[in-house]
Amino acid sequence: KTALLFHEQKTAVRSFFYGEEESIIIPLYNLLRFAFISDVQSCSFKGSDTCDWLLSSGRFLGGNVWQPYGCMMHKYKTNEARSCFSEKYIVFMGDSRIRLLFYSFAKVINPQFKEPGIKHENIPFKDSSASVKMDFMWLPEVNNSMKEYFRSWAEGTASKPHVIIVGAGVWSIKLSNGRSEGLTQYKMNVSSIAPLLETLAESSDVYWVLQDPVLNEMFNKHRKMITNPRIDAYNEAAVSILNSSGVRNAKAKVKILKASRLVASKMVIESEDGMHLPESPRAIVANILMNSYCNKILRPNDASCCLPKPSFTVIQKLTACFFGISIIGFLIFSYLFRNNHKKSKPCTDVESGEEKPTTATPAPANTEILLQSLCKLGLIMAYFYLCDRANLFMKEHKFYTNSTFFVPLIFILMLGVFCNENAKESKLLNRDQTDEWKGWMQLVILLYHISGASSFLPVYMHVRVLVAAYLFQTGYGHFSYFWIKDDLGLYRLCQILFRLNFLVVVLCLVMDRPYQFYYFVPLVTFWFVVIYVVFALWPPIVNRTASGSCFWNLSLLLRLGLLLTCICILAYFQSTFEAVFATWPVSKLFELQGSVHEWWFRWKLDRFAVFHGMMFAFLYLTLQKWQVFSEGNGEPLFSHMVSYCLLFVSVVSFLSYSIWAANCKIKAECNEWHPYISVIQILAFVLIRNIPGYARSVYSTFFAWFGKISLELFICQYHIWLAADTRGILVLIPGNPVLNIIISTFIFVCIAHEISKITNDLVQIAIPKDDTALLKRLLYVFVFLIITLLLSTFEGQLRH
Repeated sequence: KTALLFHEQKTAVRSFFYGEEESIIIPLYNLLRFAFISDVQSCSFKGSDTCDWLLSSGRFLGGNVWQPYGCMMHKYKTNEARSCFSEKYIVFMGDSRIRLLFYSFAKVINPQFKEPGIKHENIPFKDSSASVKMDFMWLPEVNNSMKEYFRSWAEGTASKPHVIIVGAGVWSIKLSNGRSEGLTQYKMNVSSIAPLLETLAESSDVYWVLQDPVLNEMFNKHRKMITNPRIDAYNEAAVSILNSSGVRNAKAKVKILKASRLVASKMVIESEDGMHLPESPRAIVANILMNSYCNKILRPNDASCCLPKPSFTVIQKLTACFFGISIIGFLIFSYLFRNNHKKSKPCTDVESGEEKPTTATPAPANTEILLQSLCKLGLIMAYFYLCDRANLFMKEHKFYTNSTFFVPLIFILMLGVFCNENAKESKLLNRDQTDEWKGWMQLVILLYHISGASSFLPVYMHVRVLVAAYLFQTGYGHFSYFWIKDDLGLYRLCQILFRLNFLVVVLCLVMDRPYQFYYFVPLVTFWFVVIYVVFALWPPIVNRTASGSCFWNLSLLLRLGLLLTCICILAYFQSTFEAVFATWPVSKLFELQGSVHEWWFRWKLDRFAVFHGMMFAFLYLTLQKWQVFSEGNGEPLFSHMVSYCLLFVSVVSFLSYSIWAANCKIKAECNEWHPYISVIQILAFVLIRNIPGYARSVYSTFFAWFGKISLELFICQYHIWLAADTRGILVLIPGNPVLNIIISTFIFVCIAHEISKITNDLVQIAIPKDDTALLKRLLYVFVFLIITLLLSTFEGQLRH
C-alpha cells in the first residue's frame, strides 16, 4: 500500500514544483485518507483512551525522556503539583518499592523533602503550604489488614483518600519461597479486595502498580526465589482479577499502572541491589501518575495524555457555521452554474438558417472565487482542528540529537545548491535572492522546531539570527518600496496587513488561540506599521524629486533617529512598555495568558533588526544613486581590491559570530548580547552573497519556491506538522517515524501552498482599490474585531 501510495506522488511532486497545482488534490486526498486510516486502525488496536496509553505503554526516546504511546506527558513542577493536589489526601500502600515511589512523589510537591529512612513502618507527609496530605502505609502483602483499610474507606467509616496507589507481590513470593501455594493465596486475596477497590474507584482514583522486574543475579540467598517469571505470574493474576467482578459504573475501574514495568525493565540495570530503582526512573513513574490525575484538572498546553476534548467556544461555533454555510453555498452555486451551462442549447439563426450555440450566462468571477476559496479554507481549517484539538491523531515528544538536526540540514542544503537558475536581475538583494534567503531560513527554522534543537544553545543562537534576518528583510523591503514607489496609500497598507494577518486571524477563531500566540506575525505586523508611520508622518515622504532630495534625506534621518530613541526608551523602561501595550483593547493583541511579558521578550530580543534593515536600505539606495556599485550581470559589486577586502572581513566576521555562539554557555547572557551583534552575521552574509558577480546572478529555485510561502509554512507548522502548540510532533503514521515525517511534511507543505493561493485570491476581493468602498469595509472589520474581542472577554470571564 505504501509503495503504491508513493508511486502516485511522482507526478504530483513534479507538477507541484513546476506550477500545475491542480494535480495535487487527488494524491493529497489519498495521503490524508491513508494517514487517517492508519491512525484509526492503530487507535482501534490500542484503544482510544489516552489515559490507558499513558499508564500501559511507552518507550525511552533517549536519556531519561519517556514517551507514552501516542500522547505527550507534561513534566510537573512544584507549583503545579501543589495546585493540583491542594486539599487532597493521597495514600501509597505497599512494600519498599512503593515507599520509594512515595518519596519521589513527595519530592515533586516539596523539593526540600528528606527521605526519613524508616523501614517497615507507616510514613506521614504533609505540605502545609499547599494543604497536601500524603500517607505511606507499610502493607507489603495483600491480606486482611489491607482489606480492612479498603473496607473502612468504601463504607465511609474513615476519611476517604482522593488518590490510592497500591501494589504488592514480591513479599508473597519471598514468604512462600516461590511455591505455587503462594500464588494461589495471592489470587484469593486479590479477588477479595477487588470489589472494594472498584467501589472506591467510583469516587477516587485507584491505581494498582504492577511489580517491576528484578536482576536476580544480584540477590543474596534470601531473595533468590524472587525471579522475573514468578513476578510475571503474579502480575498476570492481578490484571485478570481486577475490574472483572462487575463494576456498577462503567467509568469506575481500577487503573493498572503497567508503564512502571516498562520503565524499570530499561533502568533496573542501574539498580544497586537489583530490586530498587534509582531516583530518575522513579521520578518518571511519579510524573506518569501526576499526568494521569492532574492533566484533566490543570490542562497543561504541552500535554495530550488524559486531556478531555476541549469544549467549543461561541466564537468557534459561529466560525464553524460560517464555513459550513460557505461550503454549502459553493456546492449550490456550482450545481446551479453547471445546470445552467448544460441547459444552454443551440438555436437556429432566422436569416441564415444555421444553428448557433446559445451563450450561457457566465458566473460572476468574484463570487465564484470567493465561495471556492472559503470552501477550501473551511475544509483546511477542519483538518487543522482535527490534528491539534480533537485528539484524533497521536502526538509525541521531541527529542534532540545532533544527527536528527544536522543530517537533514546537510541534505536540504545540498538539494538547494543543485537546483539553481539565473536570476531575472543582478541587483543586490534582488527579489529572487530574497525569496531564496527566506526559503532556506524557513527550512532551517522548521527543522530546528521539529528536532527540538532549542535545547542546544549554539543552534538556538544561530536560529535567533535567522529570525533577526527575517525582520531585517522586513525593514529593508518595505523601506525600499516606500522610498522608490512613493506609495503611501491606504490600499497598499491594507493589502499588506491582510496578507500578513489573514491566516492568523482565522486560526485564532478556529483554534481558540490569542493573536500573540503566533508571535512572529504580530511582530512583523507591528514593525510594518512602524515603517509606514515613519514615512507617513507629517510631512509624508512623497514626491521627493519635486521637493528636493536633500531635504527628504535629512527628514528621514531625523525620523530614524527618533525611532531609535523610542526603541531604546521602550527597551530600557519596562513600565513604559507595559503602559503602551497593556491597555485595553490594544492589550488583546499583545497579551498571552493575561500578560504582555512574552511580547516584551520577543520584541526586545530583536528590537534593532528592523532598524538595521531600514538603515541598510537607506545607505544602499543612496550609494546606488551615486553609482558606487557595479550591478551588471556577472560583475563584482566593487573593484576587485575592495571586493576581496570586504569578502575577507565578511568571512572573518561571519565565523567570529559562530565561534562566539558556540562558546556562549548561558542563554540569558547570550540573549542580552544578541540584539547588538546579530547584525554582524546578517551583514556578513549579505556581502558574501552579493559581492561576487557570479553569486549575485544565480539563485536556488528550490529555496525560492519555499521562500514565497515562508509565512504560511511558519504559521501552519503550529497545528498540522508539530502538535500541542509546537511542543510535540504530529503522528499520522504510528510506528514508523520516517514515513510519518515524509507524509506529514508533504501534506503540510501542500496545505501551506494552497493557503498562500487562497490568501492571494481573497486579498483581491477583500481590498478594493476605491477608497470609499475600502473605508466601508474597514469599518465592518473594526466592528467585527470589537464584537470578537467582547465575546472572547465575556466568555473568558465566564470560564474563570
